[in-house]
Formats: sequence, C-alpha cells, structure tokens
Amino acid sequence: MTTTAAIEVSGSRLRSTVTALAEDRFTGRRVGTPGGRAAAAWLAGQLQAVGATVTTDEFPVSARELYRTPELHQGDRQLVHRRDFVEHLVSADLPEPRTAELVTADASRLTDRWVLAPDLGVSARATHDDAAGLLVPRGTDEAGWMPKMIAGPTPGDLPVIAVRTSLHERLAVGQVISASMPLRTVEVTGSNVHGRLRTATSGGPDILLTAHFDGVGDDPEQRLPAAADNASGVAVVLEAARLLADTLPDGVGLTVTFLDAEEAGARGSAHHAPTVPAGTVVLNIDGAAQLGDAAAVEAGGPAHALLAALDQAGRETGLPLRAGAMASDNRRYAAAGLAAVGIGMGMPGYQTPAETADRVETDTLISATRLVVTTVTGLTCHSRGGSALTHKEELQRGV
Repeated sequence: MTTTAAIEVSGSRLRSTVTALAEDRFTGRRVGTPGGRAAAAWLAGQLQAVGATVTTDEFPVSARELYRTPELHQGDRQLVHRRDFVEHLVSADLPEPRTAELVTADASRLTDRWVLAPDLGVSARATHDDAAGLLVPRGTDEAGWMPKMIAGPTPGDLPVIAVRTSLHERLAVGQVISASMPLRTVEVTGSNVHGRLRTATSGGPDILLTAHFDGVGDDPEQRLPAAADNASGVAVVLEAARLLADTLPDGVGLTVTFLDAEEAGARGSAHHAPTVPAGTVVLNIDGAAQLGDAAAVEAGGPAHALLAALDQAGRETGLPLRAGAMASDNRRYAAAGLAAVGIGMGMPGYQTPAETADRVETDTLISATRLVVTTVTGLTCHSRGGSALTHKEELQRGV
C-alpha cells in the first residue's frame, strides 16, 4: 500500500496546470467556444503524456451568451457591468439601449417604463402592459463582484436586469433609465475528454476520477479566468491519476474524465453517467483552491465503502472533512446508481474576474491530491467491512 508519506505530489506541476488553463488563449473555457475546445484538446494531450488512452464524446448544449457588453445608465451616470449590474438569465434579448422613466411595480401604468421591482413577481403584468423592462435586486460577493452564470430559468419576453442591492434601494421613481441587454441563447456542442489509464480485470474495482474543465467564459470585454472553478480540480485529478497509474494493485481499473458543460447545467456528466459501468466508484473534484477549515464532501449512491475510505484518508493525511452540499457532476453519477462523492475545497473569486491563478493555494492543491490518492489506495487495497456506516455517520455529523 502507498503510505501518505510516500506520496510525492508535485506542487509545481499542479500550479502549472492551473496557470495554463487560466491563460488568455482559453478565454474562460466556456462550452462550445474556441477557447473551450482548445482547453479540451490541451487536456487530451496532458492525459496522453501520462500514458492514458484518450477518447472524446460530444453532446448538444444550450447556454446563455452575452454578445456585447450590456449598458445601464442612471440619468447621466454610467453604471459598471458586474459591479453595479448583471444580466438576469430570464431576460429577453435587448440589443440596443432602451430609455424610459423608472416607476415602481405598483404604479398604475407600466407601459414603456422601466419597473423597479423587488422580484420577478410582477413579470406577468409588466409583460402584458409592455413595460420597457424590470430592474430587480441581486447581492454581490465579499469583494463586490456579481458572479456570472450561463444556465438557469427559461428566458421570458421582457428585458430583466439584476442591480446591486444597495444601488437598487437608492433608485428613485421618475429617474431616466437607459439600458441594453445583448443576451441570447446559443446551441453549441460540448466535449468530454476521457483517459483510460488501467483496465479492471478479474472482477477488480473500477475507479473514475472526474473534474469539469469548463468555465462560464470571458465577457466580451472582460476576462474571467476560471482558475478556482475548476482549473484547480482538473489539476488535482491529473496529478492524482499520474501518481495512481503505476501504484494501484493489479486488476484495478482507473479512468479520468474531464467534463464539459458543468456550468451549463452539468450536461457533460448527464451525458456520460448513464454509460458508466455499474459498480464504478466516482470521485469528483470541484474546487481545490482555498481549503479553509475543512473540505466539503457530498456522497450519493451506494457510497458506504467509499465514504469509509475517504474518512480514513482524511485522518491519514490530516485533512478535516465535513458534510456539505456539492452541487456538481457527482450528483449525475449518483443519480445513475453509482457510488459517488463530490469534494470541494474553496473557490476564491468564484465566477468573477477576480478568480485568478495567483489566488489558488498550492498547499490546498497538494492536500486535495493526497486525499484523492490515499482514498483510492485505501479503497482498492483493503476491505473496510462494517466500519463504513460508522464513518458515513461521522461525516454526516460533521465530525
């Protein structure tokens, strides 16, 4: 068995992967873009370099796309996209600025007016009355950014702009608002990248390591490097696969899948999960950039033995674990009946221009890699029998 002390993780390789994926040439890696396709090709080359047999598979994806930078003017004041306002994914396309007076949602007349609304509850009336559009509040992250999303509710027939809550509260009836929202739905093709490093034999276990490589993509005039979400997870999976390929016992299967379109509704894993052989054990890493107090773990499917191995690995590596929601690709594999865990260790600057490679902590990358390698090694080398349920209960209690 490979001991924790013997796991020689390369911090420089981990950092190199994160830095490369956050480069300008990949333009934030949004699914279906030239940058996203280039990132997939680069990752295929990385897997081939560690001895994997690489295949890809494609699937259709719908996503929302800003095709120009939106505008919002409060009288003569020009507001700042992603600081003062952002696109709301229910918004209709508004390619050119529309100028109108601002009224509240309970005004007697909404026609040809921008409506200051507390939420989307007034949408039906505003659409019926042919309002200019809605301004609704939205919070920011701790640094004052408004994160980007590319998948969500079905678009409606009315322009909708999300305004920073503190600014929304100061907007006054009668002000002149001018705004555009060049936002459209695009139909694109996603591509998962699979690397088979070892084939299971004689009924041996099959391990699948996954991480999504796509990001929300750059804005028309602003970079969103997607270093934490999820270049960090990709780096961990690639390094763990390199370490495991030559150390696992005979008969153990090992595959890596770098998933596309997680940001567009986990479409890559939804496409892949039904094809994965029954009995495969899945470890998904989404965010390994800033550990904080503990790594978040979510388990699904028949994951008792996997959780036991993960818990023991946490003890061996000194990495605290806690039960936490991981709304990522792991849920698609669990829904397909596979033992699956999602592991997350922080995403500073999440889905904003501040999500840069320099904010990804090397120590967190190394800790995450050690956790994955130790978990897989323990899972494949030892039978944990009745201890599995006990360890699962401990994780659920946050122990």
